[in-house]
Parts: sequence; C-alpha cells; structure tokens
Amino acid sequence: MMNIAGVLLFSRAFTNTAINTADPVVMSNFGLLMIVVWGLAYIGAAYIASPIKWLAGAFAVEKLVYVLVWIKWLSENSLAQLYLKDFFAGAFFSIYGMNDFIFMLFFAWVFVQQHRSR
Repeated sequence: MMNIAGVLLFSRAFTNTAINTADPVVMSNFGLLMIVVWGLAYIGAAYIASPIKWLAGAFAVEKLVYVLVWIKWLSENSLAQLYLKDFFAGAFFSIYGMNDFIFMLFFAWVFVQQHRSR
C-alpha cells in the first residue's frame, strides 16, 4: 500500500509537477505509475501460497535500485530547495529511499528464509 497510497498522496494523483521536475527520468508520471504497478505486484505476491523465493529476490533487487538512485539524487540535489518549491515533493524525496531500503531488507529476508527452508 505504501507504493500505491504514497505515490497517489505525494504526487497529488500525478498532478504534482515538482516531483517530476526534481527527477524527470525516475519520477516522471510514467515512473510514478510504474511504482504503483510494483505495489500491485507486491499485493499479488502476498496471495501466492507456494514459495516465492526468486520473486522476493527480484523485489529486493528492484528496491536496491531505487535506494541507489535515491542516494545518488540526494548527493546531487538539495532537499531544502525542493521543500521550498513544494512541501509534498520534499517530503516524498525525503522518505522514499528509506522506505525502499526497509522493504528491500524485508524482501531479502523473505528470500533468505525461503532459501534456508529448502
């Protein structure tokens, strides 16, 4: 739900151009829509009864990519300037990478746990 509700809230249902401007490649409206689609994939995976080791591993790698992109963005941009431009955009860029880091750890943990159970 973080991917879906978070994106819709902070992007103001894809109308917050400050997010798009801050990172026009990763956080374009298409990129934000794909984050929502990933959220749907996570929800779908929760209902799979069989082991999902490799799916969880793929999710962990996907989250790692977003964490690395977030760290790179932070090193090249000013959160303070983004907050001045738009509070929601500043808040979004402040938390999205940490959120992805936490979920990356979770998906990696699922991968390892299912690997051990075999």
